[in-house]
Amino acid sequence: MIQFSGEVPENKVNVVVTNLTVLDRDQPHSPNWNAVYRIVSGDPSGHFTIRTNPITNEGMLTVVKPVDFEMNRAFMLTVVVSNQAHLASGIQSSLQSTAGVTISVQDVNEPPVFPVNPKLIRFEEGVPAGTTLTVFAAQDPDHFIHQFVRYSKLSDPANWLKINRTNGQITTMALLDRESMYVKNNVYEATFLAFDNGKSGSPQASGTGTLQIYLIDVNDNAPVLVPREAQVCERARPNSRVNITASDADADPNVGPFVFELPSFPASVRRNWTISRISADYTQLKLRIPYLEAAVYEIPIIVHDSGNPPLSNRSLIRVKVCPCDDNGDCSATGAVAAAGLGTGAIIAILICIIILLTMVLLFVVWMKRREKERQAKPLLIDPEDDVRDNILKYDEEGGGEEDQDYDLSQLQQPESLEHIINKPAGVRRVDERPVIAESQYPVRPSLPHPGDIGDFINDGLRAADNDPTAPPYDSLLVFDYEGSGSTAGSVSSLNSTSSGDQDYDYLNDWGPRFKKLADLYGGGDDD
Repeated sequence: MIQFSGEVPENKVNVVVTNLTVLDRDQPHSPNWNAVYRIVSGDPSGHFTIRTNPITNEGMLTVVKPVDFEMNRAFMLTVVVSNQAHLASGIQSSLQSTAGVTISVQDVNEPPVFPVNPKLIRFEEGVPAGTTLTVFAAQDPDHFIHQFVRYSKLSDPANWLKINRTNGQITTMALLDRESMYVKNNVYEATFLAFDNGKSGSPQASGTGTLQIYLIDVNDNAPVLVPREAQVCERARPNSRVNITASDADADPNVGPFVFELPSFPASVRRNWTISRISADYTQLKLRIPYLEAAVYEIPIIVHDSGNPPLSNRSLIRVKVCPCDDNGDCSATGAVAAAGLGTGAIIAILICIIILLTMVLLFVVWMKRREKERQAKPLLIDPEDDVRDNILKYDEEGGGEEDQDYDLSQLQQPESLEHIINKPAGVRRVDERPVIAESQYPVRPSLPHPGDIGDFINDGLRAADNDPTAPPYDSLLVFDYEGSGSTAGSVSSLNSTSSGDQDYDYLNDWGPRFKKLADLYGGGDDD
């Protein structure tokens, strides 16, 4: 019997282990030549199959079911082959041929496996932190290789659990709450990872396991009143009542039926209101007295659940009592009153609004009047001081500026004489804008409002007095050298003298423009 052999890694499928070859002298690719292969022994679990290659007529032995090295290290198969067509009659030959196939299974590093996956455990909610829940351990299928299995947490939505790295023990880190948003249908799920240290020449292998914790409900939530706001008529009517119930985050039997009652304090609650049960979970709140003044009332109600032991909660329901129409609906006036605003409060609000509007109107009128006064206020300039003239250069022909109608506020006092000293010879115009660096003082507006001209002049005076670049009143003036031969006398003999040595009476003959100067220097004693 012909022998064939091959190798296959464990846990692999759809892998060709070996090709079986046959020899047939019939016409190729005819039914008399086509071979048919069958496995007759050595594979009771059906791990292998043989398909015929239509081109070469070889038998391709293929793995169709994973093999485990720890279960079977080798397989001894018996394979028979026959033609697709039967032999012709009278031929003395065997109808089939037999061959043996030896298959060796190669060991690979397999991941750890959790025997029970997912694993379901049951615990009451509220177990404290540090409680041991279970041991979630995995097994390494590689029995012939000594490896260590380690554990880690892969998914824990609420971060409630931790796992021991070496033995897989699960311990709580926080209180388990069935009412948590991470609990679905009373079950909390967490996923853990088990991995080995790998064997020589192969990487680590890992497997995952899911732990499901079914949380048994305990009565740890008190019921809450529903609804929290309502509306009734100020006069007791059959249809003027409020249906109330309660909500409880717990599960049955720790919820309803609920028990409702009014507290004995304050006494006005039971004196004005009453409740009556209409079903296991509903009760009605209505007026006990025929009439109650329209307002907003906060009514305390105590609710008990049916847990063991039962829990209770004192809740407030906000009830608006208002006048109603014939249909029992709260009217517009009643809505205002129910909001807590009586007639006196409404009148007070209206008076405050009127006072506020009056104050705004008076302020607007005062601002307009002040604006008119500012526009009508005259310029604080003496008409006699409104001198509009030019200082002419001696070497110029013709008159000065004919247009004398300009705003004196545009004229600015030069802040330095340096630009006058450095200019060519001749008489300088002191009304020219200086070209030296800007003063350190802030620039004043060029065209102030007429009503503020006095403040403007005072500010300018203070700035000029404090300007460190301004020359002193009694200073040495620098004149340009104009050459020799002048018919005028020398000015080198000029010096400062007292005003008493000079006669300034002739200034009175120069007209009104020099009147201020004549008043300063004429007919007075030296200070």
